[in-house]
Amino acid sequence: MWHNARLLNLIASALYALVVLMALAAGLLWLAQRPVFAITHVEIGPLDGGALRHVNAPSVRASALGKLTGNFFTLDLNAARQAFESVPWVRRASVRREWPNGLAVEVEEHEALGTWGTPDSGRLINTYGEVFVANTAEAEEDAQLLALDGPPESEGDVIEKLEVMRQWFKPLKAEPLAVALSGRYAWRAKLSNGMEVELGREQNDEDRVAMDQRVRRFVAAWPQVTQQWGSQIEYADLRYPNGFAIRAANARFLTEAQIAAAVRTEKAAKAAKAAKPPAAAAAVSGTSNNNPTRLKSKNAEKTR
Repeated sequence: MWHNARLLNLIASALYALVVLMALAAGLLWLAQRPVFAITHVEIGPLDGGALRHVNAPSVRASALGKLTGNFFTLDLNAARQAFESVPWVRRASVRREWPNGLAVEVEEHEALGTWGTPDSGRLINTYGEVFVANTAEAEEDAQLLALDGPPESEGDVIEKLEVMRQWFKPLKAEPLAVALSGRYAWRAKLSNGMEVELGREQNDEDRVAMDQRVRRFVAAWPQVTQQWGSQIEYADLRYPNGFAIRAANARFLTEAQIAAAVRTEKAAKAAKAAKPPAAAAAVSGTSNNNPTRLKSKNAEKTR
């Protein structure tokens, strides 16, 4: 090999090229680490047009820049995107480099639909059924927040049922302001006309069809309901297979204690009547108007 001049020249050329490449790489590494390439400028703008209401450049810089590592050349853009998406109100972010020390960030804001869970939890849910944490007071500046709740991972189901309920109760000129799904998969709603509605459980397609039929039956009977009991219906229970129960705002109901007291009074009156002569008993019978059974029946929930 040492007597092969051509081979020796090739080896020498290869070594020379390797040294040049190593020197070039070292030079680029040194250049890339210069402070001039540190990320110091971030341009914030809306994604896909529109305007930003809750996100601004100072808040983004304060929240996200401290989480970024690297400079213009070494920054991990995927990690940077996640850092910007962790900023309150940012749903989605797109990040690209801008020579020599900047980033262009386009963000999509959450569009708050309502609160999720307890109102004081600070959790909101957007129109995509995604839960996020932000200032509730800021969200209320945009629109009235609905009160939504359900078990973990049921956010999409609640949003879907909300849309169904909007169609259900549109003939009543009412829309749901609160929708809740219990751990037993039972639905409850509060409407804009002040009425609370119990809808029952829904665990399969058969339950879904049955619920739809019960609601449609109630909506169809609504004109007769309001004609008889007025439009101020506080509560409707639609869980019955062949009817429904309602409670009107002007109806008054006896508590269990009141019923027990009325029963005791009636028993005492009957005992006194039995102890008196017939004439006296007749007099008592003519003046007594204590009838708790009739009062309870009059004020009970009306079942159709």
